[in-house]
Amino acid sequence: MNGRLSFSDAPLIRVEPPGPRASELISKQDRWETVSRTYTRFFRTAFEEGRGSTIRDVDGNVFVDWFSGICVLNLGHAHPAVMEALRAQLNRLVHINEVATEARVGFLEELVSTLPGSLKGRAKVMFTVTGADACEAAMSLARWTTKRRTIVSFSGAYHGVHGAVVGATANHHYREYAGVPQYAVYHLPYPYTYRFPFRVAEGDEAKVVVEMLEHLLRDDYSGPGPIGGVMVEPIQGEGGYIVPPDDFLPMLREVTDRYSVPLIVDEVQSGVGRTGRIWASEHSGVSPDIVCVGKSIGGGIPFSLIAYREELDEGLPAAFHLGTYRGNPLGLAAGRAVLRVVRGEGFLERVRMKGEEVKKRFQELQSAIPQIGEVRGKGFMIGIELVDDPVKKTPSALASKLRAEMFRRGVLMHTCGHFGNVMRFMAPLTIEDDLITAGLRVFESSLKGLVSQ
Repeated sequence: MNGRLSFSDAPLIRVEPPGPRASELISKQDRWETVSRTYTRFFRTAFEEGRGSTIRDVDGNVFVDWFSGICVLNLGHAHPAVMEALRAQLNRLVHINEVATEARVGFLEELVSTLPGSLKGRAKVMFTVTGADACEAAMSLARWTTKRRTIVSFSGAYHGVHGAVVGATANHHYREYAGVPQYAVYHLPYPYTYRFPFRVAEGDEAKVVVEMLEHLLRDDYSGPGPIGGVMVEPIQGEGGYIVPPDDFLPMLREVTDRYSVPLIVDEVQSGVGRTGRIWASEHSGVSPDIVCVGKSIGGGIPFSLIAYREELDEGLPAAFHLGTYRGNPLGLAAGRAVLRVVRGEGFLERVRMKGEEVKKRFQELQSAIPQIGEVRGKGFMIGIELVDDPVKKTPSALASKLRAEMFRRGVLMHTCGHFGNVMRFMAPLTIEDDLITAGLRVFESSLKGLVSQ
């Protein structure tokens, strides 16, 4: 990585956030915008400018960003390659629908040459707008091509909260908010080895889950009906940054192949270099039938897609999945720039190396702080699960307090997990070494301070 991308003075807290100017803006936002907001509850300030892995608020506070807009900013804020591509495209064309453009074809060529397994160089691509939109399109495609309605998803899954895809997301509250009943989706346990719901021999978690899936596929009396697709996150995101056993995806692929069921791999959060490979599924060597891509592919521009086996495109009707902003030229230009950077010499190797260093540091803290129950992850997708009792694995309420204390001290870090007790390291992949060190220092001192209270 050549040259510094981030502000040099982070973390720097000049005034306790929210400062006076931020408070004024927050008050106006509260006046006009819905109360149904999430991140304003955790990060009470008003941001002004981002650079690399840092972001400055309107009162002059400078934060280390380990948040990345929930993995949207894999290259950080205002990456030069992305900004240059956006400026060039802004001067040419900012909106057109599905008509060919140089930006569109250039992105397609770049993307297809990066895809995992047998999709590489051979896939068809359908553009969408958000990650949820991509997952919705993937489910529709699987159902259409198989003429079978039921989709198998997994406990802890998050695939979005609108339309039919909200049924595949495991948290039932989202369906209640939308007033949408559970429809043609069946959830199996994810092989979450730290909290697997059944007593099985250690190392057999993935085998048990896949055997449960095969039971559903071969037994007409198993309950869910004919299965049209299996949708899985190669590393679970909102569920807790859960890394499944190495044999899980290969066994899943074997069973779905045997029963001719499309395997949908949701790479919205784990893709585009986040785990040290362009696609997290590459760690297991699995070729998806359909892959969902979003978040960081647009470099901050709303942009998503599905890529899938060519055969699934045969006979697909026009207007199968609609959206006015699908394949927006700005997203296409940014996406091509993002992929070129991620594919650059040494980029992914650094993500893997630094990711292992960060994980090792968290594991060292685990030996000194018993409230760290487990550290897991690949690349820059690392989960630190906090517990009150390391033997009973009682979920701890410390995570939300730790997030607040780190924010107060100038580091943005967020939570996830079934119980909201997992801290997640999802910094930009371009983060400088000194900002990793500074963030780790704040994490350690903040957590030690909280557990000593």
